[in-house]
Amino acid sequence: MRLTPQQLERFDREGYLFFPGLFSADEIRVLNEAVPELYARREAYNVREKGSEAVRTNFAAHLYCEPFARLARHPRMVRPVMDLFGEALYMHQFKINGKMAFEGDVWQWHQDYGTWLNDDMMPTERAMNVAIFLDDVNEFNGPLMFIPGSHQRGVIDASHDLSTTSYPLWVVDPGLVSKLVERAGGKDGGIVAPKGPAGSMILFHSCLVHASTSNLSPWNRVSVYLSLCAVSNHIRRFKRPEYIAHRDFTPIECLPDDCLLKPYPVDLPWKAGMPASALVTSPEPIDAIQQAA
Repeated sequence: MRLTPQQLERFDREGYLFFPGLFSADEIRVLNEAVPELYARREAYNVREKGSEAVRTNFAAHLYCEPFARLARHPRMVRPVMDLFGEALYMHQFKINGKMAFEGDVWQWHQDYGTWLNDDMMPTERAMNVAIFLDDVNEFNGPLMFIPGSHQRGVIDASHDLSTTSYPLWVVDPGLVSKLVERAGGKDGGIVAPKGPAGSMILFHSCLVHASTSNLSPWNRVSVYLSLCAVSNHIRRFKRPEYIAHRDFTPIECLPDDCLLKPYPVDLPWKAGMPASALVTSPEPIDAIQQAA
């Protein structure tokens, strides 16, 4: 899948592109069948909601689960981002966010690049998010909300919220959010929330300000998020565990388009368990660690 000039122009203007129903029901079924077993694991890479057993985020499934390892190499996601950056990509982060019925908590207003800059020392915003709906997304089950065009502001000052939810974020001040929404159109399009069937996909800029409300509905809203980064823009610090911010900067090699329906071989380096090294962190830049060694 390649982006058209019109799509590229819209992405520059609004900061996201929405592709309803891009993946078939059979393709999504393969992924959904793997999720319960992943969520049942008692591992560090499963972050649960505050005061609940419901999984908020499962990290790094592409390193130990075959269907998601194939998804991580899918050309429908990887090639459009390569078009935008004009460069090979590596996987900075891979997560399956489980906004479960009645239990899925909020994600505060934030920019993903703010976290990648502050925590991981990613040099620039040459990184992109890809979201794939594993469930139908409607106005009731906590859809992603975007402020169109907010990516054009670049990196916005943020504060580190360690208490609102079980997963810390660098969040944007509500007063600034109000200004960004008003500038984007206020009640007439200042906030958008793409909704559609399972199998829909969103590409969105790493500086696009976004959030989602809690899920008070009886319907799950599970989505996969891939954060793809230009290889030249790899992170410079390993402050976070490797299951959150990956340290393998090898360029992604795409599989054929039917890779979710056929058993193409993929590497699963963590299939036998997450290595202890994945939990080792350092506040120092990579260069300082290498020089000390």
